[in-house]
Amino acid sequence: MRRFTHFAAVDWSGARGAKQRGIALAVASGAAAPVLVRPGHVWSRAEVLDWLESIAAARENMLIGFDFSAAFAFADRDAYFPEWAASPDAIRALWALVERLAQADPHYEIGGFLAHSEARRHFRHGRGDVGDLFEAGAGRLRVVEQHQRATGQAASVSNFNLVGAAQVGKASLAGMRLLHRLDGRIPLWPIDPVPARGPLLVEIYTSLAARAAGMPAGRSKIRDGAALDGALAMMGSPATGLRGPVSDHASDALLTAAWLRTIAPDTARWSPAPLTDALARTEGWTFGII
Repeated sequence: MRRFTHFAAVDWSGARGAKQRGIALAVASGAAAPVLVRPGHVWSRAEVLDWLESIAAARENMLIGFDFSAAFAFADRDAYFPEWAASPDAIRALWALVERLAQADPHYEIGGFLAHSEARRHFRHGRGDVGDLFEAGAGRLRVVEQHQRATGQAASVSNFNLVGAAQVGKASLAGMRLLHRLDGRIPLWPIDPVPARGPLLVEIYTSLAARAAGMPAGRSKIRDGAALDGALAMMGSPATGLRGPVSDHASDALLTAAWLRTIAPDTARWSPAPLTDALARTEGWTFGII
């Protein structure tokens, strides 16, 4: 496996509005402690794109993890959106569809997509507002989500669920708009080959980093500098030296950047047994799940 010099984690948000306190970026370089990018700054999603574009332009040797799903379930029904004639058949076409329907929404919001009469049929939108094609129960899962649930590596939720604190559907749809804009400038594993140099994007779960640091499932949020440094020590990372309250978004990004540095040399992480070329094209994979 190729070597990276820098490891970045993007803690993302699907909330409405121009600025998002739920967004944080951190970078672990060489063997140094991870650091926040623009600490204290309240990011917009457009600013995250600007930062990623600067990394692409500089051809930084950086592995970049983003905390949202790049696609919806496909393999279970051979379609993202069964019964919709416009349903795409590959990840990039999915991003393009989301962008086309949401392009009038500011700040990478996704109201226009979810308001479409065919799209909304597949989602749980709120209490008592469930699309007629939303799968009964928890909703449809990608193969990686089924696999991580079956093997106990991580909890899994459906990207078609837009309700509750644990939902990831809104963030993923907003993230698809980001990936559509970034396409062609930074490759995305496993859809694209790993380049010989320059940056590479991977989908990640920040909860995997928390588990690797010894945090119990369901209690993975760190909001104190000393606790964060203790978790980093579990992964052999230098301490940040932060003291007092730390936002869980910042701690997620910092811990996950260090975790990426730890696991990136492990060849098993790059070749999980269930991952096929067809899955890579349609559903992608969460880096770190084996």
